[in-house]
Amino acid sequence: MPREELARFLRDRRRGLRPADVGLPAGGRRRTPGLRREEVAGLATMSVDYYARLEQARGPRPSPRILDSIADALRLPPAERRHLFRLADTTPAPPPGPARQVRPYVADLLRRIPEAGAVVTDATYEIIAWNPLAAALLGDMRQAPNLARRRFLAPDRTRTTGAEEFGEIAVARLRAAAARYPGDPRLSRLLADLRASDEFRRIWDTNPVRTPGHRSKTLDHPAHGPLRVNCDILTVPDDDQQVVFITADPGTPTARLFRSLA
Repeated sequence: MPREELARFLRDRRRGLRPADVGLPAGGRRRTPGLRREEVAGLATMSVDYYARLEQARGPRPSPRILDSIADALRLPPAERRHLFRLADTTPAPPPGPARQVRPYVADLLRRIPEAGAVVTDATYEIIAWNPLAAALLGDMRQAPNLARRRFLAPDRTRTTGAEEFGEIAVARLRAAAARYPGDPRLSRLLADLRASDEFRRIWDTNPVRTPGHRSKTLDHPAHGPLRVNCDILTVPDDDQQVVFITADPGTPTARLFRSLA
């Protein structure tokens, strides 16, 4: 049964693609919708016979390298790529590192909420996108682009209440990232630098299990003093990213300040 399910999945995804979707010319009228087997095989750099046998449930169990090539050829999104590996009863190789590109719809979301500060962080807490209000609240993102570094190595940059809680959340997320991206050199350098912090090492050794969620805190802004803010997290699972929204309760002095800063 697993072979048949894998074969059906490959056929369905191939027939759901047009040549233009993968950068190929249409090549005249087609008798059946979708790509031809030889086109997928060419994109995946494998023999047509081998790919045909997979679609006919006759081939051997494909290796992770073959599955990666097929997933790239069929333009599978992350969820379907994982499903492909499950159907083949094969464990994918770990990704080389966290996604550090922001999807257009996420970037657009930052622009559409001008009275809320918003930043996007990758799995290592690197800030990869932000809006103007977030910059006004948190300072120059280019000078200090990593929230974990800010928390453990430059704690005076922007003080907030609940810093201990965020420290545990950050370490839990970084531990998970280290397990998912063991070969990422940037993450390895970050963890090595963070170990200079006694607090980071202490929290790391406790192996905290924490998840982000809604939290209210006081941000001690260097120019505007203490600001009561709310922080909420939107996860982007396919890219292992988080969008952090910083908002103020309506009608409060902080909300009025946000409006003027925005």
